[in-house]
Amino acid sequence: MATVEDVHELARAMPHVTWDERVYQVGGKSFVFFRTPRPDALDPETGERLTDVIVFWVAGEEDKLALLAQEPFFTTTHFDGHPSVLVRSSRLGELGREELAEVVQDAWLARASPARARRWLAEQGLGDQLE
Repeated sequence: MATVEDVHELARAMPHVTWDERVYQVGGKSFVFFRTPRPDALDPETGERLTDVIVFWVAGEEDKLALLAQEPFFTTTHFDGHPSVLVRSSRLGELGREELAEVVQDAWLARASPARARRWLAEQGLGDQLE
């Protein structure tokens, strides 16, 4: 079961990452952030105010739709057209740590420079898997 601490640990483990208490960046671009409670952050099904939202960048709409087809990923109208998916920290336990690692790594790859992404993929033995 994945935890909030796993998000922090996995994001910090990626190369060239900077962070503060809520945002992880690579090359000045956010790839994971813990969203502050906002008036527009409402559960699309229940209308409940969401206070524990984590945002993960994705490479594009196809990747977004693939993740949105799986629980616990979701989006809100605020993020329509934005290359990201949302997860409530209270539902991270529905993911395994390996699945969360893939989401964090893919978020980093979506925001890292092509050179950094290629280098990281090569170091992982994954070759050049950039689209």
